[in-house]
Amino acid sequence: MDTPLTTIAVVGLGTMGTGIAEVLARAGREVIGIDISEAAARQAVASLEASTARAVRRERITEQERRDVLARFRTFSDLRAAADAELVIEVVPETYEIKQQVFRELDAVVSPATILATGTNALSVTRLAAESQHPERVLGLHFFNPAPAMKLVEVVSSVLTAPPAVESVTRLARELGKEPVAVGDRPGFVADGLLFGYLNQAAAMYEANYASREDIDAAMKLGCGLPMGPLALLDLIGIDTARTVLEAMYSASHDRLHAPAPVLGQLGEAGLTGRKAGRGFYTYDAPGSRTVVPDALTPKAGADAVTGRTVSSVGVAGSGTMASGIAEVFAKAGYAVVLAARGQEKADTAKARIAKSLGRSVAKGRLTEEARDETLARISASGSLDSFADVDLAVEAVAEDLEIKQQLFTTLDKVCKPGAVLATTTSSLPVVAVARVTSRPEDVVGMHFFNPAPAMKLVEVVRTVLTADDVHATVREVCVKVRKHPVDCGDRAGFIVNALLFPYLNNAIKMVEEHYASLDDIDAAMKLGGGYPMGPFELLDVVGLDVSLAIEKVLHSEFRDPGLAPAPLLEHLVAAGCLGRKTGRGFREYARR
Repeated sequence: MDTPLTTIAVVGLGTMGTGIAEVLARAGREVIGIDISEAAARQAVASLEASTARAVRRERITEQERRDVLARFRTFSDLRAAADAELVIEVVPETYEIKQQVFRELDAVVSPATILATGTNALSVTRLAAESQHPERVLGLHFFNPAPAMKLVEVVSSVLTAPPAVESVTRLARELGKEPVAVGDRPGFVADGLLFGYLNQAAAMYEANYASREDIDAAMKLGCGLPMGPLALLDLIGIDTARTVLEAMYSASHDRLHAPAPVLGQLGEAGLTGRKAGRGFYTYDAPGSRTVVPDALTPKAGADAVTGRTVSSVGVAGSGTMASGIAEVFAKAGYAVVLAARGQEKADTAKARIAKSLGRSVAKGRLTEEARDETLARISASGSLDSFADVDLAVEAVAEDLEIKQQLFTTLDKVCKPGAVLATTTSSLPVVAVARVTSRPEDVVGMHFFNPAPAMKLVEVVRTVLTADDVHATVREVCVKVRKHPVDCGDRAGFIVNALLFPYLNNAIKMVEEHYASLDDIDAAMKLGGGYPMGPFELLDVVGLDVSLAIEKVLHSEFRDPGLAPAPLLEHLVAAGCLGRKTGRGFREYARR
């Protein structure tokens, strides 16, 4: 097992197997591609020819290097071709029966020193190893799709795996230019273990008609900076594959968050398995295509015939970062803005923060000095909510405390003119509880901006059971005018983004609590394997552990799901005053400013 891995067999030449073969061949390894389908083998060769031709055109490799890569990749239809391989990586369909059959046949073909790696992302490596005559040489080697582009490789050890085998494949992964993360054997490992719970919750949210597929996907892309929305990603992964992974996770965890959403089974049974079938959550112009085409569920332009109320002036209540950012957004879009705080000094400080932000935009060439001055001139700083008497839209951005918000809305109800729209920026509290303290709950709506408001494109538009249609239409129209992307959702805890994001963060904390993986490995896995802009612990420390705990408690209280209970480690850190970057210590320590 300590010999260099120079000849490697890849069993199964689907999309993933072909990608792995390409990575190996480009790195100078002799690659033996094996698939019972001659068509799949031909397609794998054609794919490698096409990708290397693109690399030559882009001057990333020479023509001679391309010929060398192609010469190192040979295809066969019989497992006996793997006889001389030092490592065999299987990437056959995700069932125990097929994988176990491959391992049994390989035992009769390869040397006892040959390492056998499974590419599974859901099945038990230990169970597969137990079927082998030499379980000590069996491990998991989980690449991510597309294998040539994705940097993460999870190296999965069972209790039977010999350390030299792990060391050999870990060294190989680094030589391939990948980032190996060592993990134990449990369904989903790190990246998929966190990812698929989130995808499952998104599918359940869609199935419950809480939000449209387009709004769910847009919310997670724009609100979290993810490369794809969850439902589009399920279509890419394959809905049948996702359900298999979730079944394996649920059988191990018995966590209801992992119990596959019924819609996944319904789509799978109907053969609507995603891109590969040409239809899943979305419809594609052909099987295997990435091009989405309109279908019966696609929103139609102008379908909402309700006209919103006229808005020319906006009041923003609050003096913090969010209030300043929202006021800046409205003023940039040409609205007259009243920024009100508890006292003139706080209001002036908030306006000064806006001036500083606009100054940075000027310095970066994003804004002219004239536009900066015009924007600031549209903002009036006030020390009293009485200044909201004539605004058409009042937006509160005060502390995330229900009692404080209710007191504010009681005042807005008295101060604001009839017909003014009253909006709360709450991220987790019930909007209807704020609306009910007013004499006009039909005028109250949620307008959840994301921080920093000037940069983040998403606004969750939250209508209660009492919100008037024209109020909802007004906020959507205003969002478009201030160049934000509105998504519709109902008045329940977490709305779209936080309801999907924070259970994922909570599950990452549980992984650390269980000593399954380290903070660094989990963060690396989600950034490199999922394309996330930040790892979960980086994000938790930025958001604030106290804020995260409060949201987790709201979600647990609303949905009563045991899997949503805040991780004890999160509660302990908050109790100890370790709140993240703002205190200098959270999951990590930070230099004090």
